[in-house]
Amino acid sequence: MHRWSKLFIPTLREAPADAEVASHKFLVRSGYIRQLGAGIYSYLFLGQRSINKIIGVVRAEMDKIGQEFLLPAIHPSTIWEESGRWTAIGQNMFRLQDRKGAWLSLGFTHEEVMTDIARKELRSYKQLPQIWYQIQTKFRDEPRPKSGLLRVRQFIMKDSYSFDLDAAGLDKSFDLHDQVYRAIFTRCGLNFVAVEADSGAMGGSQSQEFMVYTDAGEDIIVSCPKCHYAANLEKAVSQLSPVTELDATGDGMPELVTTPGIAAVADVAKFFNISEAQDIKCVAYMAETKKARGESVWSPVVVFLRGDHQVNETKLLGLIKASDLRPMQPEELDRYIHGPAGFLGPIGLVPAKAIGEEGVIVILDHALEGRQNMVCGANKLDYHYRNVTPQRDFKWTIAADVRSVVEGESCPQCCSPLKVAKAVEIGHIFKLGYKYSESMGARVLDPNGKEVTPIMGSYGIGIERILTSAIEQSNDANGFWLPRSIAPFEVVVTITNVSDSALLTVGEQIAADLEGAGFDVLLDDREERAGVKFKDADLIGIPYRINVGKKTAEGKVEIVTRATSSSADVAISDVATTLQKAV
Repeated sequence: MHRWSKLFIPTLREAPADAEVASHKFLVRSGYIRQLGAGIYSYLFLGQRSINKIIGVVRAEMDKIGQEFLLPAIHPSTIWEESGRWTAIGQNMFRLQDRKGAWLSLGFTHEEVMTDIARKELRSYKQLPQIWYQIQTKFRDEPRPKSGLLRVRQFIMKDSYSFDLDAAGLDKSFDLHDQVYRAIFTRCGLNFVAVEADSGAMGGSQSQEFMVYTDAGEDIIVSCPKCHYAANLEKAVSQLSPVTELDATGDGMPELVTTPGIAAVADVAKFFNISEAQDIKCVAYMAETKKARGESVWSPVVVFLRGDHQVNETKLLGLIKASDLRPMQPEELDRYIHGPAGFLGPIGLVPAKAIGEEGVIVILDHALEGRQNMVCGANKLDYHYRNVTPQRDFKWTIAADVRSVVEGESCPQCCSPLKVAKAVEIGHIFKLGYKYSESMGARVLDPNGKEVTPIMGSYGIGIERILTSAIEQSNDANGFWLPRSIAPFEVVVTITNVSDSALLTVGEQIAADLEGAGFDVLLDDREERAGVKFKDADLIGIPYRINVGKKTAEGKVEIVTRATSSSADVAISDVATTLQKAV
């Protein structure tokens, strides 16, 4: 039996000054964690119990489809160089040298390590498919650690990797993980949504994130409450309402108009008495691409989109296959577009014939296709054009969706208004394809005896993020409550006055009976005032509290349900049965 009086549970009345989100405040106040350094935390008794329960749920579900490994947390640089990520990942990777001068890294992720095992051990299609997973510490040199356990430098991840003979096999492994992830997050009591996502540094053809809505999140999710369409803002699309086109002036051809000091889109719209949707906005970048030996090449990229829209830079990076973007400087604007900031436009600009070829890559957002008689900059200080029609008056390298969806736009599937809100990522599954198996030389023999490359998938779950997301979705001014499956204890038996031997006896007996019934029980036998005990119990996330007080004289105790702050008097002999029905 766990007695509170014998445990280390350092609760605090106040949150640390730097804690901004609910989970950070309550994890510290409840004694779950303590900070060692920026983005580096120690898990104390209650925190470690919850982490272990989450790991137990993850392991139970993953064992249904995969085999558990444990891989090194320190890696030689050579395997990362083979995949090309030693330079691609950049400063997010912790790097060190051993006494002989050899470069090593702390485990950022484990695609390379798993692929190294596969290329050495898998020889035939008869050994496929394989799903291997581990629950392991990861290290990332996060530049701005914040929000408690949400953005850290060291964390625990369940990462798994699939190896299949062909794309159909990968589809099955991907679907198996999708099913298992849904089971894990449901068992952990999370209200989650699965969304289409960007693959980022992992690469691959398809990617799906599992997200929990919370204002503490740094991801933006677009979803439809009606048909359940959902996507990360980096991938989301929408249907736009028709825009009323402007009437042409004069002969209908581009007309130069003096616009002294009128540079911002809002000011242009006011000057011409138009909506921002009738303006063509220009956003000019220099895009970085990495060559084989790691050197960077910067190329000009110009995006034209509606004046009321914003460039989604993740979409743009994926489209042009670049690693980074920065705004063009004035001298670059003059060199590539021949115009000043605030007055940039597409007329006269000669686009590159294709992405990757010489010249200025010109991107036209899909929302401008088919439009006519619009307003845009004239590449001349204090001048704009009107009567501008895409295709007739200017050309582009490629037309694509490179804008961010806005709340209220129509769902692409059912036309209902879309919701846009912050969320925390708790899991991510990727179809990697051949990115790692090809570059690292993994090969097996197919049924015809031909040597082929296995196709891979990668699948991650942030263990601490399950805990923080559960707290974010279930808290109030007094603390938080966790689902029974991941709470450090399911029930706290609070003896209001331990100096009363009768109350102490009843409390200990109830705790023993509940343990016998299979509950994880904490007995609060501290010599503290009842009010202090109640406040601590509300703070630390335990879903049920049993108050052992004066009503024991009547053969009753009070059961408090933390999630609803409701209570009921129950006969002492019925406590276990009542809780079993409740859960």
